[in-house]
Amino acid sequence: MYKVTLDNMINGWFVGNFEPSLYKTNDVEMAVKKYKKGDSEEAHYHKIATEITVIVSGSVLMNGVEYQEGDILVIEPNDATDFTALTDAVTAVAKLPGANNDKYLVKE
Repeated sequence: MYKVTLDNMINGWFVGNFEPSLYKTNDVEMAVKKYKKGDSEEAHYHKIATEITVIVSGSVLMNGVEYQEGDILVIEPNDATDFTALTDAVTAVAKLPGANNDKYLVKE
């Protein structure tokens, strides 16, 4: 057994085929992401991966819908979403399969 801190990971991602990673695999990507109120991500989608996002704490806005602690969102391939933290928030995210370079910004 050994210990690593989430602060040593990039944007909360700790399992997947990237560096740094605690377990290198293309099967899945996992993250715990921390957001400050007002943090946002541009609308994007994945062509290959399904993304499962758990709102661990706080509230967020995705595609104009507010989600709260305990909500679990399944974002299937080609479903686009944006993201804004309405409060300080924490999410747990799994992407299946882990697919490098599978993030596409929505062009307006």
